[in-house]
Parts: sequence; C-alpha cells; structure tokens
Amino acid sequence: MLTINLIRENRDFVVERLKVKNFNAGEIVDRILILDAARREAQKNSDTTLSEINRISKEIGNLIKSGKTAEAEAAKSKTFSLKEDAKKLAERLETLDEELRNELIKLPNLPHSSVNPGRSAEDNVIVREGGEIKEIKGEALPHWDLIRKYDIIDFELGIKLTGAGFPVYKGKGAKLERALINFFLDEGEKAGYKEVMPPIVVNEDSGFGTGQLPDKEGQMYHIVLDNFYLIPTAEVPVTNIYRDVILNVEDLPIKNIAYTPCFRREAGSWGAHVRGLNRLHQFDKVEIVQIAHPDHSYESLEEMVNHVESLVAKLQLPYRIVRLCGADMSFTSALTYDFEVWSGAQKRWLEVSSVSNFESFQANRMKCRFREKGSKQTRLVHTLNGSALALPRIVAAILENNQSESGIIIPEVLVKYTGFDVIN
Repeated sequence: MLTINLIRENRDFVVERLKVKNFNAGEIVDRILILDAARREAQKNSDTTLSEINRISKEIGNLIKSGKTAEAEAAKSKTFSLKEDAKKLAERLETLDEELRNELIKLPNLPHSSVNPGRSAEDNVIVREGGEIKEIKGEALPHWDLIRKYDIIDFELGIKLTGAGFPVYKGKGAKLERALINFFLDEGEKAGYKEVMPPIVVNEDSGFGTGQLPDKEGQMYHIVLDNFYLIPTAEVPVTNIYRDVILNVEDLPIKNIAYTPCFRREAGSWGAHVRGLNRLHQFDKVEIVQIAHPDHSYESLEEMVNHVESLVAKLQLPYRIVRLCGADMSFTSALTYDFEVWSGAQKRWLEVSSVSNFESFQANRMKCRFREKGSKQTRLVHTLNGSALALPRIVAAILENNQSESGIIIPEVLVKYTGFDVIN
C-alpha cells in the first residue's frame, strides 16, 4: 500500500508512474486527497475538542473549590456537550479512515524507474541467458508422455482423490520431487537463509499484509467456516512473521527460506499450455524472503537473482532471466525478474521463478518497521521474495531435456538426494 504522505506530496508523480502499469490512477488519487484533507480537518477538530474538554475539566475542580457551584455546573454542561461532539468526531474519523483505506488499497505499487511500460509479456526484456539447449536424439516426448511411460506421476489417480490439477507422485517421481526440495533448501542454507516451516493456512490479515487480499481472493482456496485461506505461496506466511513488528537496524537483512505445498485455483485456465505439470492447483515450492533496509534492498534483489540463477545453472537447465514490463507486473511489485527454463519437447520457455522487490508496499500494509541505531524514529522496511524454486515446471524441464534412450538422466547435483542417476 502506498503511503498517504507519498501521494499527498507527489500527486502527479504517482499518477504518471502508475501509467507504466497501464493503471489510470487519477480519479482514485484525487478521491484519496479529498478524503485525506477531510480526515486531517476532522482530526484537528477532534484534538481541539478533547483539549478543550481537558481544560474545562481542570477548571471545574477549581470552581468547586472556590464555591462557585453555578459556574461549575455550567462548565459541566458544556463538557457534556463537548463530549457529544467528540464522540461524533471520533465516529467521523473512523468512517474517514475506512474510506481512505478502501481507496488506498486500490492503488498498485509504483514500478521501479527501470521498468518500461509495455503492453504484454511480449515487451519484457531479456536480461541474460545461460545453459545450452541440446538437441534431443530421437523423438522428443513431452513430459506428460514421459510421466506415463515411466509411471512416476499419476494424474488420473489425483482426479479420483481430489480433482484435476492435484497429481499423485509415485516411486522415483516422488523421490525426484523430494530431492529437489532438499537440494533447494540446502542451497538456501548455504547462502545464509534461515529455514522456517510455516502454516499452509493463513488468516485474512496475513492475506492482506502481502497483497493477496483483496486483489487475488478469486485465485485462493477459501475455508469459509473459519475464514482461512490455503496459501498460494510461502511468501504469505513467511513475510507476515514480521507483521506489526519493529525491528532494529542490526537485524537487517533478515533472510528466510521455506518449503510448502502451494494452492491456486487457477480459474479459467485451459489449453495445451497448462497440460501436465505446466499448471497445477497444488504444487511444491521453495521460497526465499528477505526483509531489507530500504537503502540496500536492490542489492538484496540482485543477490536473490544470482542465487536463483545458480540453482538452474547447477541443474544444467537452459534458462533466461527476464525483467518484466509494467503491463506484466504484479499489483504489489516494484521490480520483478522472471526465470524461464527451456522445455525440450514443448519447444518453449517455462516460467519457474519470479524474484521481486516490493519496496515498502507490503511493509506499509503489515506495519513492519525498523529503528536506526540511536534513533526514536521508525522507517518502513523493504520486503523481497522469490521462488527458489517452483517444482512442477522444473520437473517437466528435467524430464524433457534429459530424456535419452536409456531413460531420464538425473542432474548430477541431485543424485546424492535421489539415490539413483536415471529413471527407467
């Protein structure tokens, strides 16, 4: 959520920057400024009224001591009237606060200065590429055929147990999944990330804190009876660990890593591009999160990008890193880099990670602040997160790119986790 001070002091700048995300903010910003002015006036009147009540209350005691009973009673009557005014002003302030908040949460985060507008994903910028796209000998089978051939993932059984998009991993398929999770966690620990194991169900406040609510409620599984949500990513519970917390500058940056299953309704998705593991309702993901000093958050972002790059490089997958244009960015992000790996049989790039800096947008919603050493003032932190990595499309790419006449060759870095070097 953008701060009211930023909007109040930089109205035109905010409107212009949000155009980069193809968002017309003019009317909302002007409503915010009107509500802000009304709220500040109401707050001023409330403060004046409460101050007058305190002054008269002290005066009443002196009048009673002086035997001026009639004047004391008149002062009491005035105090009663002022208290009624104060009550109305408090109600007015509460209404204005709610109206102001409801308008503020409509505004996306401002894009970083390096973000170009664009119209679609076609306008994203390729930052760099790595790995080698190898020619597959013989017929290149898509991963959904390889899965059936080697009996490692069962989509039909998942449909029987739950529904489409909830596959069952079996045998070497399950071991490969677990191997990837452990590999990602171990690599994160080596990079200085502290592992946490959060709940996979969160409350509404957590969903609001990271910006999933009210923006993406249609994509989240909602447990109506308890008003809980199944997490779409570990970003939600892990980042919210620091909701309503004041940190010391010495604590920053905080680096966490977490493995969780993730749940997304993906309503309206269909077609070949979502076949097999390309898009699921339940999937595994390892997430990295940083709570950073605002002066150094882009250094943290670069570090996170380099970490994710090292993972796909060690898996020997052809990849590219893409800086998203404004039209393709999320509601909450200030700058996002996507990682894509090459699908050897589908002959297209598959997104496997997004690494983003949200600057103070999430922190303002969560009220997460820090205090500089020796200062009484607090500042909003910057929050960052990234997939390190999302597993379904990584598995799809490993299966397709590593298929051979003898079976699926397991990447060397995973063999110590799987206990085998080929799926056959």
